Order: sequence, then C-alpha cells, then structure tokens
Amino acid sequence: MAELLDGERLAQRIKMELADRVARLGALGRRAGLGTLLVGDDVSSARYVAMKLEECAEIGIESFHVHLPASASQVEIEGVVDSFNQNPDVHSILVQLPLPAGINEEQVLLRVQPDKDVDGLHPTNLGRLVMGVPGPLPCTPAGIVELLAAHDVPVEGQHVVIIGRGLTIGRPLALLLALRRPHCNAAVTVVHTGVEDVAALTRTADVLVAAAGVAGLVTPDMVKPGAAVVGAGTSFVGRKLLSDLGEGVAEVAGWITPRIGGVGPMTRAMLLRNAVAAAEKVK
Repeated sequence: MAELLDGERLAQRIKMELADRVARLGALGRRAGLGTLLVGDDVSSARYVAMKLEECAEIGIESFHVHLPASASQVEIEGVVDSFNQNPDVHSILVQLPLPAGINEEQVLLRVQPDKDVDGLHPTNLGRLVMGVPGPLPCTPAGIVELLAAHDVPVEGQHVVIIGRGLTIGRPLALLLALRRPHCNAAVTVVHTGVEDVAALTRTADVLVAAAGVAGLVTPDMVKPGAAVVGAGTSFVGRKLLSDLGEGVAEVAGWITPRIGGVGPMTRAMLLRNAVAAAEKVK
C-alpha cells in the first residue's frame, strides 16, 4: 500500500513557521496584510475565502475583506482592486474566482500589482517563473513541489507526467519542475485531451500528477508500480469532493495523496507564504 502524502500535517508545520515570521514583522512594528475580494454568493467560493480569513487570523495576518453582490459592475470590482493596490497596509491581494458572468476576469486580474499577486499567476510573475528568477510562485504547483520534497520523493532527473495544462496547475507546474532548482530539475511531459494514448505515457512516469478535474480519471493500470501519484484535480458531485485518482491506485503507487488533506492544504499554505513574503519585502 502506498505511503500517504500528508499535506495537512505539512501545511500545519509551514503555518507555524509563517507565524514566527509574522511575529518578527510585528516586533518591527509591521503587520502583514492580505486583501480578499469575493463577488457574489457562490457557496464554494465563500467557503474558500472564509478558510483563508481563518488561517490568516491563525498566523497573525491582517485581513482586508470586501464582499460585493453578484450585480457588481466591472468598474466597481476594479475599483476594489485599485483600492487594495493603493493601500500600503495591504501587501497582497486575492481576487476569488470565478467572477459573475459578464465580468472580464482577465482584466480584473491584470489590475493587481504584480508584487501584490498572492496567487503568483499575474503574467509578470509567470514570466519570472519562466526565467527562473525570484517571484511569488503559483500556489498549487509550489505546494506540490513542497509536498513531494517533504516525503523524500525523488524528483530530480526523474520523469514527471502531468495530466492537464491549465493555467493554475498544469502549465506552471511543468515550468517549475523543469527548472534547475532543488527538488525539481525533472524531465516533464504534459498530456491532455489532445493526446491519443494517455496511459502509454503515464505508465512511464516516476511521478504522476493528475490535474484535469475529472473524477476517477487515473486508474491503477495507468500507474507505474512504485510511482508517486498526486491528485491535484478535483470535482464535485453534490457536496462530495471527488479526486482525479480512482479506486485501487494506492495499491500500485509508492506514494499517493489522500482524497482530502493532500494538495488542498498545501495550496492554502503557499498562498499564506506568498502573503508573508510580500509583507517582508516592504521596508
């Protein structure tokens, strides 16, 4: 049976380290601040933001939260982002997606100052990732790298296969893992719906990351025995959270993420790390 890649426990340890860093800022008379914007009443989005606010309070980050109705206009939404940009007490900004229909999400996200981009997905920060220079890293990819490293999963020089090429996980994770940096420096293959025989490639993976958001996509016959398998994609049936990893994968894999408590807590921990780092940069 595979070893569990326990993201919950690791995230708690990271949050303890971040609390120490926040305390050191406090000793200097400074406090990290995160601005969050929620538009509308989507239940999943509201729950996600509430978790962020709770975790900010847990480690001492000050929250600046704005909740606009679903009827808010493009101008009103961008106005909140502008106010966060101009507020020196807000060091990082989270615009919760999706935004209501009719709102240009890309235009809203581009208004966030790159150094306040807590998600690490602003084009400037993705460019920094491509160049291998310091900047806020996309949260889920950074969390996956940390999770693999903490469990001593070999990555450097290994073959990593990523299912999915989305902007939040697949594409930036491929870039990150290919860089010559600790716990990365891998040979990376990205597969997607345009690839005919996905299983032929996944069976060659030392590390397999499923980030497609298709429940049960990865089956045991798609996994190389002893490989590390990360379920980064999720979907819902009613209120039940489903993983991209199907039943029986744990019997083949060497390491595997649990359905709950794997990548999710690490994504949130990396967002908090980006928020603290942004505050530390302000003199």
